[in-house]
Amino acid sequence: MRVLLAVSGGIDSMYMAERAPELFPGASFAVCHCNFGLRGEESDGDEAFVREWCSRKGLPIYVKSFETAAYASRNDLSIEMAARDLRYAWFGELCTQEGFDCVAVAHNADDNAETFFLNLLRGTGTRGLRGMGDRGLVVRPLLGISREQIRIWMEQRGLSWREDSSNASSAYKRNRLRHEVIPVLKEMNPSLLQSLGRTMEHIRQTDDIAEDYFLKARQTVCSGSMISIRALLALEHPRYVLFRLTEPVGLTETALDNLWDLLEA
Repeated sequence: MRVLLAVSGGIDSMYMAERAPELFPGASFAVCHCNFGLRGEESDGDEAFVREWCSRKGLPIYVKSFETAAYASRNDLSIEMAARDLRYAWFGELCTQEGFDCVAVAHNADDNAETFFLNLLRGTGTRGLRGMGDRGLVVRPLLGISREQIRIWMEQRGLSWREDSSNASSAYKRNRLRHEVIPVLKEMNPSLLQSLGRTMEHIRQTDDIAEDYFLKARQTVCSGSMISIRALLALEHPRYVLFRLTEPVGLTETALDNLWDLLEA
């Protein structure tokens, strides 16, 4: 098995890289690093740090620099979403071109909790509350490990990593959740991460059932790009199926409500 490790130089990805032989027994490894060019010399320092670590470990490394801000502006995206699109597209290309079986990213249990609340705040269906997981070529081996456990393990062994100065800023919604909201929730429930993990697992199971229902219903109501209103309204859960059918179009909640009222009339 050939595993591509996505390593930023931060504590989580360095933990994953250091423990990769335990996480993926018998696998061979290479490292990929994204330089998004958003923090000037700090970004270049991250790249140099990861290159030096790979040199010491004798691991091949792939590095790509991105014009992230320009890409975000052209596509009307936030910097976070632009960086996400760019890196995952590149990861897929690398796996295909270089023959890797998967790419491992270092999201941990805290990241999973933050994503849950971010999606909840934006408004989402059950799929947005499933939490992170292995999808396609992307695997996430650290979802059962907390940020605190990672820091303790690294500090006990005197291992090095790079601190991203942008993580301290509350300008990003994720950071505000991380620094201001989730600590309060952990005070209220010290087992927050475990409780959320179980909840997300229940949601995943429920969403899998809903997905099976939708796929069968779609065969009943759709012919090509046409939807049979009569067949749709005859379903047991027509509004859910309508939501899923129109989801790719990106209708607002108000537009979806108006469409449903029209169909009922």
